[in-house]
Amino acid sequence: MHSDTGACAVCGKTFPRASMRSVGDLTPSIRAVIVAEGHQLEPDALICRTDAARFRRRHLEELLQSERGALTRLDKVVLDSLQSGLPVAQEVGASEDEPRSFGEKAADALARFGGSWAFIIGFAVVLVGWMALNVTGLMFRAFDPYPFILLNLVLSSLAALQAPIIMMSQRRQEEKDRQRSENDYKVNLKAELEIRHLHDKIDLHLARQWERLATIQRLQVELLEDGRDSRG
Repeated sequence: MHSDTGACAVCGKTFPRASMRSVGDLTPSIRAVIVAEGHQLEPDALICRTDAARFRRRHLEELLQSERGALTRLDKVVLDSLQSGLPVAQEVGASEDEPRSFGEKAADALARFGGSWAFIIGFAVVLVGWMALNVTGLMFRAFDPYPFILLNLVLSSLAALQAPIIMMSQRRQEEKDRQRSENDYKVNLKAELEIRHLHDKIDLHLARQWERLATIQRLQVELLEDGRDSRG
């Protein structure tokens, strides 16, 4: 009768058997990594999930290095996620909910207002009213006669202030877009590696099924031959 616990063939620690992996159930590529580290294990040997994840990570590192060269920071983040089993993607609104300074809030608010129809219509009304009052002089004496030098100064000052404010807001938006792009890259890479691992496991199971079918067929042939010999 088997015990409910077993010792890991790599680290030697004791774990419940239900949480351990048989070496024979691992893909050939991962078993090759185990052999490369100097562990000569039988197919029925048990290893803990921590060691299995570590061997799998090393295999994926070698795979990515052979295909892409040196690993990037994002590649290492994805490998850490695969080894730990934690999600690699951050919450979509996590970066947007981070505390912002008063200047960042003001820049975002001014950039939103400066790109709205309310600003365009209001600014057009101010310009038309300014020019109309100074050209006609209906209400009071013109304070900025044609060619509206004061108005040009106001517009230039407004443009000089508005440009860096918009750039500040755009820089923050670019940072958000960069984080979303990195998040998409990490999710896609993790999905690709998981799909490759599933393909390896399916190939392993298919190979075992073919071996079983070949064994069954061989036994059937032997039975038929034995039956023929006994009748003869």
